Amino acid sequence: GLPGADRLPDADAARALAALLAKDADAVRRDHPAFWLAARVHARTGAKLAREAVEDFRIDFEDGFGVRPDAEEDHHAERTAREVARAHAAGTLPPFIGIRIKTLSEELKRRAMRTLDLFVSTLLAETGGVLPDGFVITLPKITSTEQVATANTMLMLLEDAHGLPRDRLKMELMVEVTQSILGPDGRCPLPAFHDACAGRLTGAHFGTYDYTASADITARHQEMDHWACDFAKEMMKVAFAGTGVFLSDGATNVMPAPPHRGEDLTAEQRAENVDVVHQAWRLSYRHIRHSLRNGFYQGWDLHPAQLPVRYAACYAFFLEGLDAATVRLRNFIEKAAQATLVGDVFDDAATGQGLLNYFLRALNAGAVTLAEVQTTGLTVDEIRSRSFLAILEGRRKGTLIAT
Repeated sequence: GLPGADRLPDADAARALAALLAKDADAVRRDHPAFWLAARVHARTGAKLAREAVEDFRIDFEDGFGVRPDAEEDHHAERTAREVARAHAAGTLPPFIGIRIKTLSEELKRRAMRTLDLFVSTLLAETGGVLPDGFVITLPKITSTEQVATANTMLMLLEDAHGLPRDRLKMELMVEVTQSILGPDGRCPLPAFHDACAGRLTGAHFGTYDYTASADITARHQEMDHWACDFAKEMMKVAFAGTGVFLSDGATNVMPAPPHRGEDLTAEQRAENVDVVHQAWRLSYRHIRHSLRNGFYQGWDLHPAQLPVRYAACYAFFLEGLDAATVRLRNFIEKAAQATLVGDVFDDAATGQGLLNYFLRALNAGAVTLAEVQTTGLTVDEIRSRSFLAILEGRRKGTLIAT
């Protein structure tokens, strides 16, 4: 769980510290670091949920929707497209929005194509031909380059039919079967999948439960932090390195949903509800922390009550290492890339970009503020350059990138 959670004060002491935090945050941070971290994570998680609880959303016509009569899927494809159009007109769409169609297997490819055609056609008809920014099509259970090429052709035809610019329709792939990691020829097919997208690919998602099932792992052990998943995700990282394709981990499938509903619950039932939700949150927290440690900074959530722990885990991950990373990067920058020793940690130029990446990821996630990043000694423009070598080169030449 959260570092120092076992040392947090009782309710009365917490109220006193909260009052002090508002007056002298530095003193609380120095004398009560566990409380400072918990309070900061709580405040930033609450602010994020109030401001932008959902960053990315997929309308699911695959596993979440299941196999239904054609007329029913047709109806929902058109209905959800109209809802997206309404949200677009109202300015309430999340930054990223999309649709996950069924797999392009022989059995389901016609259904998948029809749903996509109906959805896109209805959406564009409702918006006057305007495709919302951040719209993407997610392709599940990809097993062959031919499936990806078929999807690319399908998107080209849709663009031509609706007068959209070439490559306006973007796609994502889901890595959910072992043959997506290693093909029968002994090669990893992911780079070929990327090429077959012909510039459309923006993201790749790992499907935990389909992948572990395809690896013959029993249900009890189908979890995001299983070593088989780690192997597959490391292959994804290597295969897509340098392409600009973002990577996303899977979801925790244990929902923080209380088993007892209604107003007239017994004390025992209420306690059981709390325990069930907290257990699910602990599991999600563990899974998300595992993803973050392994360089996967996005993941799927299946239930609204998973969102608080998603942001809390992410913010805690970055905030708990903020002080040490700040000292390391500041010392390194001040010595203009000479090797430095902070405590027992040795830093040289090879770790500089890693330190910068930490702050860039933390800033992008909303875990830290720009002002907190600037305590490293970097200017705003240096931070935005995203290149440690460029920063050092500028400083060596005496051309500090100005704020």
